Amino acid sequence: MGASPTKPIFNLERGGAPLLISLPHAGAEYPPEVAAAWTEAARLLPDTDWFLADIYDFARALDVTLLGARWSRYVIDLNRPPDDAPLYAQANQTELCPTRMFDGQPIYVAGKAPSADEIARRRDNYWRPYHDALEQELARLQARHGYVILWEGHSIKSELPWLFEGKLPDLNLGTADGRSCSQALRQALSDALAAQSLFTYVVDGRFKGGYITRHYGRPMAGRHAVQLEMSWSCYMAETPPYVIDAARLERLRPVLQALLETALRWKPSDDDRCFPT
Repeated sequence: MGASPTKPIFNLERGGAPLLISLPHAGAEYPPEVAAAWTEAARLLPDTDWFLADIYDFARALDVTLLGARWSRYVIDLNRPPDDAPLYAQANQTELCPTRMFDGQPIYVAGKAPSADEIARRRDNYWRPYHDALEQELARLQARHGYVILWEGHSIKSELPWLFEGKLPDLNLGTADGRSCSQALRQALSDALAAQSLFTYVVDGRFKGGYITRHYGRPMAGRHAVQLEMSWSCYMAETPPYVIDAARLERLRPVLQALLETALRWKPSDDDRCFPT
């Protein structure tokens, strides 16, 4: 499994507005030699953030930057820390190079999980290039505007007992309990969620933001990060074959647009604060 990738690691479309949308789990490509060690169920990629590049395509008209992964999270999870430290204490979760699917079942056939050397290779070949690009784009936009907002786009099946109890709210806004962005931006986005009545929502519930939100969200340094985890039920059928439900998507898109426009209208001020760490 030691070959380097020959195809691009990510898709990048540069915009000029002070907002970058990152889609680290939207990829559905994988090296055949890696997938050869996966179970038949894993090769269906059931934990992909399906169709997010299509769902957020309206954002091009807002002049935002779009950065999206091409490779599956089963190859490596771009939203996990490079040292593989756990994100949520005392909760089931997956690793930097996941060995279990979100239902708790194994990704790899017995005895075929990646070695430490293989994990390091994937970190160098897939994880680092994405994060290098993310850092460069954030720096570019911050240099232009004096601040930047990172919008982490995610989606997930609404019921996954191995990960969380019950049914997930439709829209899950995460700000690391208010530490990854200013209180004013968090409140503005919370108000935008409250202004709509089509979808249930929560702020800093089960999904408070992964590694990217927590690592790059440094509001006192002019970098504000938020994560939106959407339930699949907002826009697609939750069982195979995975396809977009056009009627559901038609209801969802105006809400997403309102959230992004709220973020773009927000401007930092001298009295902005984040919650204490």
